[in-house]
Amino acid sequence: MNGTTPRRRGRPPRTEAAGTRDRILTAAREEFSARGYEKTSVRGIAKAAGVDPALVHHYFGSKEQVFEAAVEVAFAPALNASDAVADGPPDGVGERLTRFVLGVWENPATRTPLLAIVRSAVNNDTAAAVFRRLIAAQLMRRIAAPLDLPDAELRAELAAAQLVGTAMLRYVIRLEPLASADLEQLVARLAPVVQHHLTAA
Repeated sequence: MNGTTPRRRGRPPRTEAAGTRDRILTAAREEFSARGYEKTSVRGIAKAAGVDPALVHHYFGSKEQVFEAAVEVAFAPALNASDAVADGPPDGVGERLTRFVLGVWENPATRTPLLAIVRSAVNNDTAAAVFRRLIAAQLMRRIAAPLDLPDAELRAELAAAQLVGTAMLRYVIRLEPLASADLEQLVARLAPVVQHHLTAA
């Protein structure tokens, strides 16, 4: 006996559970970012996290569910957009939402994981379905709720389409001159359109 405690397999104690889950999620984001959805495997995520593949299934289930959890964490800043919409007078909602969403993309810390998620969603039907489900359930409905209009969800989707389309061209495809345009210029041009979608009669 050398006095060392052998490494236990299986589920970790409760005190380690939160850290293990976070480590798996971090590894999953890195794997999806580096390899895309199709080439990422549960076994590869487990290896990167230093855990048994059974633990990945225990905490998240299938690869699709791991991807959904990774999307939710990466997209968390954008999911707070409903707070940006609600905080202020209705006639400024377009500018607040536009500035908030573009600000998330402008920040390298939030842009990098978003780029990985969006690229996976563009190239894989399963990833795209997860992305749509998350956007519809957590972003669109939260934006629509404060509007108190009969077609609020459609309005929110149109506003989001304007901003997501701009983000795709500017940050993913990097189409010029949009990619290098001044942020304030973009806000000035986009905000009235987003405002119209959200509140115009």
